[in-house]
Amino acid sequence: MLDQPVRPMRILLVGAGGVGAAFVAIAARRDFFDHVVVTDYDISRAEKAAAIDPRFSAAQVDASSAESVAALVREHAITHVLNAVDPRFVMPIFEGALAGGADYLDMAMSLSKPHPEAPYSRVGVMLGDDQFAAEAEWTSAGRLALCGMGVEPGLSDVFARYAADHLFSEIDELGVRDGANLTVDGYDFAPSFSIWTTIEECLNPPVVWEKARSDVDGGWFTTEPFSEPEVFDFPDGIGPVECVNVEHEEVLLMPRWVDAKRATFKYGLGDEFIDVLKTLHKLGLDSTTKVSAGGVQVSPRDVVAACLPDPASLGGQMRGKTCAGLHVTGTGTDGRPRSTYLYHVVDNEWTMREYGHQCVVWQTAVNPAVALELLATGAWSGVGVLGPEAFDAVPFLELLSAYGAPWGQRDDGDQPALGTAP
Repeated sequence: MLDQPVRPMRILLVGAGGVGAAFVAIAARRDFFDHVVVTDYDISRAEKAAAIDPRFSAAQVDASSAESVAALVREHAITHVLNAVDPRFVMPIFEGALAGGADYLDMAMSLSKPHPEAPYSRVGVMLGDDQFAAEAEWTSAGRLALCGMGVEPGLSDVFARYAADHLFSEIDELGVRDGANLTVDGYDFAPSFSIWTTIEECLNPPVVWEKARSDVDGGWFTTEPFSEPEVFDFPDGIGPVECVNVEHEEVLLMPRWVDAKRATFKYGLGDEFIDVLKTLHKLGLDSTTKVSAGGVQVSPRDVVAACLPDPASLGGQMRGKTCAGLHVTGTGTDGRPRSTYLYHVVDNEWTMREYGHQCVVWQTAVNPAVALELLATGAWSGVGVLGPEAFDAVPFLELLSAYGAPWGQRDDGDQPALGTAP
């Protein structure tokens, strides 16, 4: 356990779904905060999550309203707002935190909009652009917005900082690679994470960054969804998984703070999952624009989400492991070519036994808990709109291991081994 907090931390948790409830279970074992107000549009869900510990209480929130968030910040003397809902609500929560006078963390950034004429070659509005546009307001207010602080984005970005500071003298590519061998008993198709968010990131044009192209759109460009397939061998028994380009925040965050020649994000979806997503797109069921159905205005994507099981409820039927990581290539500190995979593997059996939450939401939730503890103790500090790469990686990786979630490092030719920061 680290030293006592620099100042009393009072957290407003927005969202008591899978990730939010997992955060509560993780934070309940730590002592870096005074109080957490667990909020949700469904007050009963917030009350259920908050019942774990007297340091938690519940309240109702409208995450689409900045004023609703700001009012709760003021009412409960909140110091930090943690956004644990899907990214369509990022901006009102982000704005409400600042208006109320609190710092802010999220695990996904403001939504993108494809380029109107060239969606598969040029970027339009990029992930996080709306938040970075408010940089001056956050800086002048002396407030911190720590954006993209889940697992991906989040831990993968911490790995980028660690690789640049401790393992490489020159980086050719920062390549996030995410894969799993998870199955769900009794379901032919049951995503382990929010289908709303999965559709958004998988069907939008993927973004790639290259330093050599920095004279056009800052080096960011787009490709077709599911492009550049490659088979990546994941550690700890997961094995080879085909990964494809997907839109993700790391590609927008890493080049801002870490010197590299290229940044990519590839996700191991599998042929069946890709086929389902393509079918949803062909039928227009990925759309968020409301349509009339039996006289009722509904969003097709919301209907798809309502027809699928809640990912948070699947833990008891899930089997296998999930892996988030960053494959870094370039020149090592010894001047020789280097290829290293920094990773974090979580076993669903362990998270269910220890915390009662499935591994994907638990792996996402543990990282903002670690970040908040570092902010509470003063090990991390800053103002403005920042990504995880803006902070020293070593305290984070040390504390992550202390949470019982050790990370790993595999160099080409080596056997995977659990890693600890120096």
